[in-house]
Amino acid sequence: MTATDQIIDVLRTDILSGRFEPGDRLLEVALSEEYRVGRAAIRSAIVALASEGLVTREANRGATVRRISVAEAIQITEARSALESLIAGRAAQTATADDHAELRQIIADMEAAAADTNGGQAYSELNALMHRRMREISGHEVAAQLVANLRDRAAHHKYRLATMPGRPSQSLEQHRSIVEAVVAGDEAAAARAMRTHLESVIDVLSQWGDARA
Repeated sequence: MTATDQIIDVLRTDILSGRFEPGDRLLEVALSEEYRVGRAAIRSAIVALASEGLVTREANRGATVRRISVAEAIQITEARSALESLIAGRAAQTATADDHAELRQIIADMEAAAADTNGGQAYSELNALMHRRMREISGHEVAAQLVANLRDRAAHHKYRLATMPGRPSQSLEQHRSIVEAVVAGDEAAAARAMRTHLESVIDVLSQWGDARA
């Protein structure tokens, strides 16, 4: 991994973690000093993250962390639904006994986080872990790469959704259904459970959009 690749990863992580929030300016001079690299590396990182949809670059205004509207977040989730349903079905075919045990443990950890009144952040991280492991288990590299990019673009809405009061318990049952289908080796049921889960995400996002209208 080159130095530029490392800076891309660091800056991406800082954006996705909320250290840089939507609308924040990304100043080359300040970032160069903070990350202790040349401005050329920072400029390359900003260009790369703009191509991923995380950063907006405007003439004479520089770069900012991109704001994702609710309408765009809905479209992103619709695209994810098609891809992640494919991934879940493929995971049901390819998952090993060790994968089954790991997925069941993630669900157990999610259950504990959902029961904890201060477990919103932990639940959000476990949610992301479960989806990531599904992508890895499926072995479908193209779909996995596309989904990872889509999830990153809507990261701000994703965290807000996972920390909504009452949402973790609802989401938990949906994730449990996905894992049960994968463990059972039922490709159709796994795809259907994933689709149902992401349709519920779209429903919540649509309610946010209605509230803003």
